[in-house]
Amino acid sequence: MHLSRFTYSSDKGLSTPYAPPKFKSPGNMGRIGDGRYPPAEQPSRSSASKRSRTSQFDVGQHRSKKKQRVTIRQTETETETLTLNHTSTSYTRTYATSSTYSYNRRKEKRHKGKSKRTSAEDKRKWVYSTHDVSPYLDRVVFMSYNILGVKNAANHEDLYHNVAPKYLDWDYRKRLIRKEIREYNPGIMCFQEVDCYDDLDYLLQKEGFKGVYQARTGDACDGCAIFWNRELFDLLHEESIEFQKFDLRNNVCQLCVFKMNVKNSSKDMGASNSESISSRSFVVGNIHVLFNPNRGDIKLGQVRLFLESAQRLSLEWGDIPVVLAGDLNSMPQSAMYQFLTSSKLDIQMHERKQISGQIYPLQNRSFKSSFIYRWSDEELRLATGTGASHLIHQLQLRSAYAGVPGSSGTRDNSGEPLVTSYHSKFMGTVDYIWHTTDFVPVRVLDTLPIDVLSRTRGLPSKKWGSDHLALVCELAFTDGGSET
Repeated sequence: MHLSRFTYSSDKGLSTPYAPPKFKSPGNMGRIGDGRYPPAEQPSRSSASKRSRTSQFDVGQHRSKKKQRVTIRQTETETETLTLNHTSTSYTRTYATSSTYSYNRRKEKRHKGKSKRTSAEDKRKWVYSTHDVSPYLDRVVFMSYNILGVKNAANHEDLYHNVAPKYLDWDYRKRLIRKEIREYNPGIMCFQEVDCYDDLDYLLQKEGFKGVYQARTGDACDGCAIFWNRELFDLLHEESIEFQKFDLRNNVCQLCVFKMNVKNSSKDMGASNSESISSRSFVVGNIHVLFNPNRGDIKLGQVRLFLESAQRLSLEWGDIPVVLAGDLNSMPQSAMYQFLTSSKLDIQMHERKQISGQIYPLQNRSFKSSFIYRWSDEELRLATGTGASHLIHQLQLRSAYAGVPGSSGTRDNSGEPLVTSYHSKFMGTVDYIWHTTDFVPVRVLDTLPIDVLSRTRGLPSKKWGSDHLALVCELAFTDGGSET
């Protein structure tokens, strides 16, 4: 990363600007037109000459000190610039006078104040529901996080040319990810783009988590992983889908059934504060949808199978609640988003390339067409599984973030975050957490304003360990519980 030089102009280090000494005539002396004193009050020649020589000496001394300070400041500038270019992290200063030291102390205080303000601006905050959720005691904190595959970052250097190499290093990034996990304290986490699973598993075992992993098929090296707090939850069932088996590329998804298994008396444990031993069960789904914006048919096919499997598991385990998370590679106000929220979609009302809203997001936001688009039989088969032109799912899904009002600085008109992913070629929202109506959102971790993100010039950064921001929410069960 390019490091700008820090230099100091020679005139800024002086405690006071130069001003010639002011000479005052005695109060009982008056001046005549030629500027000389009246004869009766004229001082002696020797005294005036002495005072004149003293004044000249003072002026010369003042100018000499000024020149000396200027020389010192110039020397300091050269020293600091060279030191910064070599170390990039630190520099030393030598101050000649207390006045120069005082100036730089004030400057350092202003810099520290600015750093504190910047730190406060890029700190993510919890936003709480405006509804009364106090009756709902059993709660779970969920996280969805695309953590940026190590090989994906290496193979797409053009996306991260503004990012310092050390911020792309996995050893550096995993420490930031662990720090976020400790701060947000989730009970269940869904990760995407995981290609160092053993390393991540070893790291999170120390934090009290267990995990399951499903690698993508084909030549891809990453996959999806679900981790859970082993003291709070038991894994009852696990399955995954390899979409390649359905001619839907090499992406995968995971589905797990969990059961809350211990007394929880504190929200700090990432789950409820119920005083009783809970036996609640629920389905958790994790998916990373195909990126290719041109293949809306395959994107719809992957999400369709994901939703169908989640609904099936919910029914098999007693009509239990469902939480779905992941990177959908689809924007809000797109046809894909419409399908998830409304449970239905007329495919032929949308062009295949616009299903995800990645290519023409602004057009999708403001324009509803009555034009009928032509889809081939094969494209309809991949999207719907039957060749029909309509898609329907049976889950009543709600977005966790859209369910908790936020500010215009971080949310769009639909209530979704303005940005969940940012690199040199993209800034927008593709990550979501969805839940059925058996859950109600209690709070969500707000994302960052666009201007704050823009100052990083791209993610990952010094503070954030991926090119995506983690989505975190706390959901509460709305009914009286279920035995499983």
